[in-house]
Amino acid sequence: MSDPSSSILPAGQAEPLACGTWPSRVTAALVAGKTLSLSEVSTDGGTVFWLERRPAEKGRSALMRWAEGQEVAEAVPSRFDVATRVHEYGGGAYAARAGRIAFSDKQTGAVWLVPHPGAEPVRLTQGEDVRYADLRFDPAATTVLAVREDQRGSGEAKAALVALKLPAGGMQAEESVLYSGPDFLSSPSLSPDGAYMAWVEWQHPDMPWDATRLCLAKVVRDAEGRVTALENKQTLAGVEQRESVLEPRWTEEGRLLALSDRAGCWTVWEALFQHSPPQLMPCAMPEGEIGQPAWVFGQRSYQPLPGGACLVLAVRDGRTRCLRVSAEGQTQPFAAQPEQCPVPLEDGRFAWLESPDDGLPAVVVGTAAHGVEQVLQRAAPLDLAPADISRAETIRFPVPGEDGLQGHALFYPPANSRACVPDGTLPPMIVQVHGGPTARAQEGFSFKVQWWTSRGFAVLDVNYGGSTGFGRAWRERLKGAWGVVDVADCLAACRHMVATGRVDPRRLAIRGSSAGGMTVLVALAESDLFAAGVSLYGVTDLRALAQETHKFEARYLDGLIGPWPEAEAVYLARSPLSVAENIKASVLLLQGSEDKVVPPGQAHAMARALQAVGTPCTLHEFPGEGHGFRQEATIRKALEEELAFYGRVFGFTV
Repeated sequence: MSDPSSSILPAGQAEPLACGTWPSRVTAALVAGKTLSLSEVSTDGGTVFWLERRPAEKGRSALMRWAEGQEVAEAVPSRFDVATRVHEYGGGAYAARAGRIAFSDKQTGAVWLVPHPGAEPVRLTQGEDVRYADLRFDPAATTVLAVREDQRGSGEAKAALVALKLPAGGMQAEESVLYSGPDFLSSPSLSPDGAYMAWVEWQHPDMPWDATRLCLAKVVRDAEGRVTALENKQTLAGVEQRESVLEPRWTEEGRLLALSDRAGCWTVWEALFQHSPPQLMPCAMPEGEIGQPAWVFGQRSYQPLPGGACLVLAVRDGRTRCLRVSAEGQTQPFAAQPEQCPVPLEDGRFAWLESPDDGLPAVVVGTAAHGVEQVLQRAAPLDLAPADISRAETIRFPVPGEDGLQGHALFYPPANSRACVPDGTLPPMIVQVHGGPTARAQEGFSFKVQWWTSRGFAVLDVNYGGSTGFGRAWRERLKGAWGVVDVADCLAACRHMVATGRVDPRRLAIRGSSAGGMTVLVALAESDLFAAGVSLYGVTDLRALAQETHKFEARYLDGLIGPWPEAEAVYLARSPLSVAENIKASVLLLQGSEDKVVPPGQAHAMARALQAVGTPCTLHEFPGEGHGFRQEATIRKALEEELAFYGRVFGFTV
């Protein structure tokens, strides 16, 4: 396929062109090969660290570092892939303290140590089929704490909190199991004096956004001061009521904070563990949901500051604001749009991943008052005029069957400084269904949106029932109703936009990945609204998913569908495979051959079912790809193939 940027028109001219054919600077080469996925920004004194995943290097994640007066450089040799597969989704793959770096290497599964800047990494762990995540140093940087997922032996992987006592020389670390027993563990967090450790745990069938427990124990150390054990464990929250407690974090003064949704939405609470029984006390916080679903380790929704102040990311009406909150609850805006909460540097500034609505993400340094002052790394260079960027409009729509309840969505109109919708026509629209399903459509600049809007499509990104950011009640609308509530909300949002007269009702498509792929296929079966649907590694057989998927999501469907196998009839009825004969719209299935979350057999079964009833269906399986595409060639091919697919259905030539 030729590069559309070769036909860019002179600046200042907007020519009426058929939607889908607009010349766009958002090219497949830009999206696939030149765009870095930036994440996990942290600081150690005056040094900033972050991860950048590189599609051009087969999705390898490089650990980068920067300090004042130094160039940006890789912090560990390029033979390492700094990532982890704990829970399959990973996160918390490295930690840095006092000049030392501990990191998980995805290729070996081992934890490695860089004892000082520029030193050759030393391997700390040796066991095969053992993974480590949520890495943290103790205050003295003599011990690395981690969540270990042990896949040796039969049955499910075993979770444990472990301490890796750092060797004096180049020897292997001594590993101690500090605590085990619960199905899942996360967020080991040591108090500033190193005397206590807090963590989060939960059991099947709950997910971390359903019900967790906040725990605390006293730390035992050896003669060299290294962590060796825990004692006097107590549970601080999550016993007397079902609540989602996440992200325990200590203040410099030794107060323990955590997020809880016990009052209806996630916000910051203080744990008073000196009381008997322990208590949670609400902190003075702004309106909105402060928290996010724990799909990955190491997320940061808030950051304690000296003197009792706090930075928070508060979601209200589907949009995120970063605020500085004083100890008395007074708020001031942080002049930026961070993707995770900013983290402090020793000079009083902050580092964070800036995620604006009019540009690509960038790792930056700045202040609360002035925002971005220095850009350390951009995801990619982006030469777009303001008129080339589509910005989100907040959409509220009536939810069917629920009196007065309003749904949430973000609408992006087509945007291109050199092309416009021909008079007398309306643009096609793509309804985008986020995954999870407990995730959230966010307003930051995204190629998943701009790729389409720059070519003449409108995009509707729906925060259906089950999405986070709107409180526990909205999230729990999906309890026992996956494949029902999400589908109904997407259809209602789409009908609402058709009723506004802003999109062409004859040229509607729906696309989604993973859990969103299932919603796509069921929506196609239940409605004739859509002319086309695209499922990227989407669920097609709920029964197979319940039996085949990995530990983290092994009981997820108990809450979304019903207990397995008692509710097998419901699983069967809700599966896209069961309603394939009702799908008349053209379907494109994109799948990774190494997907462990939704195995490729599901896509193949769906393709056969659709072809058997005469529904146009194309399946493309990408070798070496897992759950989510990472390689440059795959990303480029998937984008081009999906655009060509819409061209065939909607009648335009790419």
